[in-house]
Amino acid sequence: MSGPVIIIPARYASQRFPGKPLAMLKGRDGVSKSLIRRSWEAAMTVRGADGVYVATDDERIATHVRDFGGEVLMTPANCGNGTERCARALEALDDEPEMVVNLQGDAPLTPHWFVEPLMAALRTHDDVDMVTPVLRADAAHYEALLADRRAGRVGGTTVVRNAKGHALYFSKEVLPFIAPEEAAGMAQLPVFHHVGVYAYRPEVLRRYLEYPVGTLERLEGLEQLRFLEQGRAILCEEVDARGRVFWELNNPEDVERIERALDVA
Repeated sequence: MSGPVIIIPARYASQRFPGKPLAMLKGRDGVSKSLIRRSWEAAMTVRGADGVYVATDDERIATHVRDFGGEVLMTPANCGNGTERCARALEALDDEPEMVVNLQGDAPLTPHWFVEPLMAALRTHDDVDMVTPVLRADAAHYEALLADRRAGRVGGTTVVRNAKGHALYFSKEVLPFIAPEEAAGMAQLPVFHHVGVYAYRPEVLRRYLEYPVGTLERLEGLEQLRFLEQGRAILCEEVDARGRVFWELNNPEDVERIERALDVA
């Protein structure tokens, strides 16, 4: 058995942003790099991982990744989401990893300190099947989430947790609902922005392929709901942004927002 591996699922086809992995993002130093390369570079900063792989079915992405020195695991074209693609990539590995970390290919702003606590938590919490990070939204972050929803865009996914930190529900709506007068008086908002990174036990990831797509997953378009609908426990590990902006590239409009937040390469 090898140690943890990071798999970055990437597909060319996207309803909201076709060709998204190859979209170019310019850093503050003026250097342009593809979204998938910046996500790979973010994954390479994570300490304790034995390997980083891009999982794709698209030769354009595969060729591009190999050109900048990344490793590729080819997966079937019919993978319905990133978790399915990670499960198929797991089948292509020579050695069984201790755990699989799914770092989304549209999240180049993911710092290593969002990922490393997941690996530690999965080792110490025997009662959970997977771990994912969440950020507590401050007033500005909360308003950005609400503004995207008012504009008809999905700006981010939120999660509601129980007292043990286990996920109760994930949604593309901003949850929980807070009346404006209530929000104005809160020092800390109970709103958590879900960061699209997961650490799974291999056996749980394999089971995912056996589970049917549930109603909630289909309606929300959120792959992790398949686990919740099957009664699997997801620990939501709160992480600290440390003053950095976090946002996924969900829409073409997000390119400028992410470019402003990119570190100098």
